[in-house]
Amino acid sequence: MSSKIEIQKICEYCGKEFTAKTTVTRFCGHTCAARSYKQREKDDKIGLSNQHTNNQKLFSLTELDQELIKQKDFLSIKETSSLIGVSERTIFRLLKNGTLQATKIGSRSIIHRSEINKLFAL
Repeated sequence: MSSKIEIQKICEYCGKEFTAKTTVTRFCGHTCAARSYKQREKDDKIGLSNQHTNNQKLFSLTELDQELIKQKDFLSIKETSSLIGVSERTIFRLLKNGTLQATKIGSRSIIHRSEINKLFAL
């Protein structure tokens, strides 16, 4: 059972008027449908990238946080790596080698400011 419906519609991609054979047709042809799909995919990727970048900005230490870190006597691994300018993995490596000493409080490692100063004393 086929229908002979002819509905005048406007293409959602190019904006041209066309005759549709179904009530749910959105585009004037395959080309516009494909281009619209590509544009939606591109917009989704850009949106995800922007969201990821915004999340990174939230977790990065700001200048205010840097000033607070400089005033503390005891620092966490993350704060120490930020202060020195190395990765957290490097701090763990220094702890394992014995170059840097830390105190464990529960599962958290705390590094005293004097230990960091000793690291740079020549």
